[in-house]
Amino acid sequence: MNIIADYHMHTHFSEDSEASMESMIIGSIQKGLKYICFTEHMDLDYPSAHGTFQADLDAYQKELLPLKAAYQDTIQIGHGVELGMQPHLASRNRELAKKYPFDFIIASMHLLSGLDVYYPEAWEGRQESAVIIDYFKELLFCLQSMEEYDTLGHLDYIIRYSPTRNQNYSYELYGEYVDPILLHLIRNQKCLEVNAAGLKYGLGQPNPDTFILKRYRELGGHRITIGSDAHQPEHIAYDFSVVQKLLKSLGFDSYTVFQKRKPMTLPLE
Repeated sequence: MNIIADYHMHTHFSEDSEASMESMIIGSIQKGLKYICFTEHMDLDYPSAHGTFQADLDAYQKELLPLKAAYQDTIQIGHGVELGMQPHLASRNRELAKKYPFDFIIASMHLLSGLDVYYPEAWEGRQESAVIIDYFKELLFCLQSMEEYDTLGHLDYIIRYSPTRNQNYSYELYGEYVDPILLHLIRNQKCLEVNAAGLKYGLGQPNPDTFILKRYRELGGHRITIGSDAHQPEHIAYDFSVVQKLLKSLGFDSYTVFQKRKPMTLPLE
């Protein structure tokens, strides 16, 4: 495995993980990684019936900094966050981004019209394709309203939980809604995340899907970040060898890590 950076992982500071920070660091070292970044969930106004998904950012920083120093000769550890986008949250997310000395910020969208697409109620009584189209439209609106991020996380997150998953998912059906998102990233020199969790969830593809990665490259996009979206040590760098082979086949020759919000390019060998 030649990918040496995993720039999307969670610990007990995120609602959906129980992993200790040190266990994730040790797991990353065992996988041969040289760069990692913790990206704890921060989804403001998340529906309370399903949790909070708001990390205690002060406690997170307090625990991270000594570990970052302790392991600095072995692995570079980033201080990141995954900001959950909703149309009304741009200014509040902007304030959060500026309040803490983050190395890296992922902008992600988990909710559509205030409902997490992980849960059935987001899909009830609606045509699957209509929900997916609305998701892409709302995602573009959110990106246009917010500048304080470095990469767009799992662009087609919604496909993990749609009723037929990626069985009926193609560029022909959704390209006209995906292209404006990709062009927005390219114009604004933002990265597109390649999230290996799609492989873990049995999609046979990362998120975003191969057709989106191919289209991004066709449009001139080349800035990518790579993350496992691991919530426990065994999923760190999940199927990165598969991700690397795919990216190379599509013409990508590098990926990006961030330190103090500044990009650094690593080769895809």
